[in-house]
Amino acid sequence: MRTKLSNFNFNLPEELIAQYPADERDQSRLMVLNRKTGKIEHKLFKDVLEYFDEGDTFIFNNTKVFPARLYGNKEKTGAKIEVFLLRELNSSSKLWDVLVDPARKIRVGNKLYFEDENGNDLLVAEVVDNTTSRGRTIRFFFEGTDEEFRGALKILGNMPLPKYINREPEALDLERYQTIYAKEMGAVAAPTAGLHFSRELMKRMEIKGINFAEVTLHIGLGTFRSIDVEDLSKHKMDAEFYRIDDQSASTVNASKTGGNKVCAVGTTTMRTIESAVSATGLLKASEGWTNLFVYPPYDFSIANSMITNFHLPKSSVLIMVAAFGGYDLVMQAYEEAVKEKYRFFSYGDAMLII
Repeated sequence: MRTKLSNFNFNLPEELIAQYPADERDQSRLMVLNRKTGKIEHKLFKDVLEYFDEGDTFIFNNTKVFPARLYGNKEKTGAKIEVFLLRELNSSSKLWDVLVDPARKIRVGNKLYFEDENGNDLLVAEVVDNTTSRGRTIRFFFEGTDEEFRGALKILGNMPLPKYINREPEALDLERYQTIYAKEMGAVAAPTAGLHFSRELMKRMEIKGINFAEVTLHIGLGTFRSIDVEDLSKHKMDAEFYRIDDQSASTVNASKTGGNKVCAVGTTTMRTIESAVSATGLLKASEGWTNLFVYPPYDFSIANSMITNFHLPKSSVLIMVAAFGGYDLVMQAYEEAVKEKYRFFSYGDAMLII
């Protein structure tokens, strides 16, 4: 039964989708779910420390969001076209996979011009292939160094806020739609469970003797792509690049074998570590591409607790959370979250499952 998409639907009033972050990162609300007792508690995020002790390990996804949304003009007609950068295919020839909107206007051979705020053409690109109905492969023409090219993308690009945030990006988003520990550039969406961690909170965690381990998973739009099949076993995730180094693996494994808590911060962190489990059930250092889709029933190997945001109905991330927290408890918690007016989605409140 729980492999059916329709079992993960619930009524979410639109006004509960957060349009802005909380004033302070660690002042979001926190719902705590205890899988053993079924108890649900209501806290503030800064209270998360109450549930962890010396020797426990938090695993963070250190990917960094790049300004992936550009606006260009089509040659001849001047039509405004949104170009969403998905991933670089070849840095020397500046080939990129992108999404374009409106797609019907963009064909192979079309050129797109990207201007700075003074009306000067900073970049020109040509469409070289159709990949999906909205997907294209484009080649940028640029004479300068790779560093200068990145600089031009930074000038032209907008922070890629999800479409459910119904406003234009603002100055605050440059900081707040990024975790404080983000360092590996390559994501088109933030690992949003990590947005709740402030420098002060992480210092308090450090003083308490809690360990930090970092992994990298560059989040693509596939994480948010709608599921179009009722039978979840038939859903295919887009592949995303991940990396786990030796130091992180050994930190996590020391906590795991020592009987301490291991907390995955976010569904992307959980997907990363579940993609790199050794034959003995420990985390192994590795890198590659993962298209792992986690749905109930699923036997988790590494983390015994997790932090996550409140997700949208019928989303792959909600389905993973239900697999970890238990379907009945998680869906009950979501019912309570709606009733108690928790804030949902990227800038919303958080859930801790222990």
